[in-house]
This record gives sequence, C-alpha cells and structure tokens, in this order.
Amino acid sequence: MGSRRRFSYRWRLFLPIIAMMWLLLIVMVFYHYTSEMQARRDSLREQVASINSRVLAAYENSMDLPAYLDFISSYTDNSLLDEVMVSVFDNTTGKTICAIGPSPEQVREMNMSDVPEEPKEIIEARKSGRAIAYRLIADKMFYVSANKSNDGRITVHTALPYTIALTDSLRNKPSFWIIIGVIAVAMTLMVNYTSKYMSKSVRLLRDYADNAENDNAAITKMPEFPHDELGDISRRIVQLYRDKADAIKRSEREHAVAIHAVEERARIKRQLTNNLNHELKTPIGVIRGYLDTILSTPDMDEATKDRFLARAYQNVERLCNMLDDVGTMTRLEESGGNLPVTDVDFHELVFNLERDLTASGICGDMKFDYDIPVNCHVKGNANLLTSMLNNLAKNAILHSHGTTMGLKLVVESKRFYTFSFYDDGIGVKDEELPRLFERFYRIDAGRSRKVGGTGLGLPIVKNTVEAHGGTMSVHNRTNGGLEFVFTLHKYSETAQTKKDTTATPGATGNA
Repeated sequence: MGSRRRFSYRWRLFLPIIAMMWLLLIVMVFYHYTSEMQARRDSLREQVASINSRVLAAYENSMDLPAYLDFISSYTDNSLLDEVMVSVFDNTTGKTICAIGPSPEQVREMNMSDVPEEPKEIIEARKSGRAIAYRLIADKMFYVSANKSNDGRITVHTALPYTIALTDSLRNKPSFWIIIGVIAVAMTLMVNYTSKYMSKSVRLLRDYADNAENDNAAITKMPEFPHDELGDISRRIVQLYRDKADAIKRSEREHAVAIHAVEERARIKRQLTNNLNHELKTPIGVIRGYLDTILSTPDMDEATKDRFLARAYQNVERLCNMLDDVGTMTRLEESGGNLPVTDVDFHELVFNLERDLTASGICGDMKFDYDIPVNCHVKGNANLLTSMLNNLAKNAILHSHGTTMGLKLVVESKRFYTFSFYDDGIGVKDEELPRLFERFYRIDAGRSRKVGGTGLGLPIVKNTVEAHGGTMSVHNRTNGGLEFVFTLHKYSETAQTKKDTTATPGATGNA
C-alpha cells in the first residue's frame, strides 16, 4: 500500500454512483417543479380568461351585466379567485359600466396610477381583441386580462392579485418534498448497500493478502466471498495461492525428507563401514594369531599345527561368508526394486527347501513344517527367495533353541500373499525386536560368534522382501518363539502359465 491516504474501493464506487443519481434526481425534480408551476399558471390564466369570455357571452345574450357580475362574485367566494376584480368598460365613453371589487373610479385610479392614460392591456385589447399582462398595481402584483366584445362596444378587464394563498397554491405541496426526501434517502441507502456488497470481495481479498503477508493463521480458512462473478474470481485467486503455498510446503517437506534420507544413508554407510571394520578384525586377528603361532614355533607337533590351521580355515570361511553377505546386501540396495522376477511356484520352492534341510542334516534336533497350498505362485526371484528362507531357517537353528520351525500361508488378498515363518524357541526381549534387522546386530555377540553367523542374515532377509515390493515385521509369539510375517506379490493370473494340476508330494511335511 502507498504512503498516501486514499479512498477505499467501496467509497470510490459509492461516491460516483450516488453523485450521478443525486444529479439525476435534482434534474428530474427541477423539471417536474417548473412544469407543474407552468401548468398551474396556465390553469389560472384559463380561469381568468374564462371569466372574460363568460362576461362577453352574457353581454352578447343581452343579460343583465351587473347581476351577472354579482353571480360571478358569489361563485368565486372562498376560492382562489376570491379577490378577482372584473371591470366592464364602455369603449365609446371610456367609463366603467359595472365592476366586481372597487368602484370604477377607484379601479381607474389604481390602474392609471400617476399616468392619465388607460392601461396598456385595454388599449391592446381594443386593437387586437385580447391582451394579457402582469402589472404592479398599488404595490401589488396583478395578473390582468382584457377582451373586447365582437361589436367593439365594451372591453372586459379582469385583474387577479397574487395573494399569499394564490402563491401557495402555485407551489408544490409539502407531501411532494417529503416523497422526494424519502426517494433520496432510499436511493442513498440502496447505493450504500450495493457498493458495500460489490466491494466485499475486494475487502476480503485485501484482508486475506494482509494476513498472508503477515503469515497469519487466518489464511487457512477460505473467506466467505459473495456468490457472484467477483466472488468466484476471488475464490479462485485464494485457491491458487493456497495450492501454491501447499506445493511450496510439500516441496520443503520433500526436500527435508531427501536431505534426511541422504544423511541417513551417509550414517548407515559410516555405521556399515565401522561395523564391517570391526567384524573383519575378529576373523583376521584370529587367522593372524594362529599363523603367527605356527610360524614362530617350528617344532610344533603336527596335531597341534593341524588344529590351528583348521581353526584359521574356519575363520577364513567366516570372512568369505561375511563378504558374500555384504555383496548380497549391496546388490539388493542398488537394485532399487528392479529385480529380474518371474513366476515362482512358492509351494515347490518350499518343498525343495524342506528336502535340502532334511538331507543336509543342519536342522539338528529341530524339525521343519510347512503349509503352503499347491499352485501358490508369487512374482519374484527364485534364487533370492531361496536364500531368504535359508537365512530364516539358519537363524532359527542357531539362535531359537526350539524344537520346531515352520512356514505357512496366513492371508491371501487380491494382490498379495502373507506368510508366517515361526519357531517355538526362547524368543527375544521386546526392546530388542526393532534392532533384529540392523546390520551386524547380535543379541549375544560373544555367543553368536561361537555358533557362527555374520550378523547380516536378517537384514538380508528384510532387504530381499522389500526388494520384491513386500513388507516384513517380527514379534514374539504368545507361546514362545519368534514369528516373522512377510508379504509377496501374487503372480498375475493373465501372465501365469497354468501348470499341470497333478499334486506335488508333500503339501505338508516335516523334517
């Protein structure tokens, strides 16, 4: 806003409109007033002229003029013509034959004043037959009219004084001015309301702009604009501003999320480097220790040397497994969900897993149960899914201390299968559950190293599921043990090649 004070939009709208309407009203009142005054004057002149005509008609009909003038006098009593003066002049002698009002001598004296001649209207009437005039007689204004008879013998002269009553009758009545006043007030109120209504959108839009400039919380609410074109435009402007503000906020949030993601990746990378450095030191230190011992003891017996070399080899195997797992993690993270996937018969995959676990004997005293329906087809990478299930099984074998582990289908939706991998072991503390998928995390680090494992098995499991577009969670079972719940995409029926419906042996099985 400028530094100079200026009228608001409402007043800039109100003042020109009310000025034009007031000007129009004044012109109309003036025109009506003058027309009405002229019409009343014309009516008054016609009444005066009518008196002259009637007197001349009475003369031509040989009526008694004095008696007729008396009739006119009585007829005009208590009317606007109450003070009318009518004189009948003899054109031959110039004397008054009869009159209403003052005597003929008094009339002549008033008419002539200081001038000895007859009034001009009488002289004009004798020449042309008719004359009218406004004259000042004895300090009073008169309307005078003179008419000559057809035979030219007489002239009728009528004079009507402008009295207060007559002047008032020519004016407009007070009711006229009251009506004009009411119209003026109504017109002003109407223009005031109209300008206020028309400027409402501008005022609300200005207030919204002020609040937006001051970052006021009121901008979150849409102003109540009128339902007209200006209101519609204002609503669209406010909506555009709010959409732009929301887009900016979303962009800021996305930017913050992106920065957080970058920082989180950097943190995870540093943590991975530190953990990897720590995890590599242990087997390398063990290998170096055994080799140093062998090299520094030339006379070491063969049995001890073989035992040291065997333990060094175990740590080399552990180191190789760790590097393989790190490579797997890296490939899963870099895949970005773009894994080469095919139609995987999940029942057949689990069936083969159960057979391999049984044949290898790595389950020990644990048994493996599964309940996967035939023709359960998922969209995935068979090798990665096999490795994932192997990691879950090895985790249960090494850490659960249970007697049974299993895999079953728990929910089937239009797009997903939901599976449960469970064991009946000792489980873990609730506060440690969220950290099970952290890299190199071990509940009992010392014991874990004794039983084997790289600390990357469960993180690989979760990354594998997420790389397939699924989700994974873990919780303690009510009756003991852990339960891993994960989802996998169903393979599309339209893309799936129907396989032979002959049942594969072992819809359910155990090791």
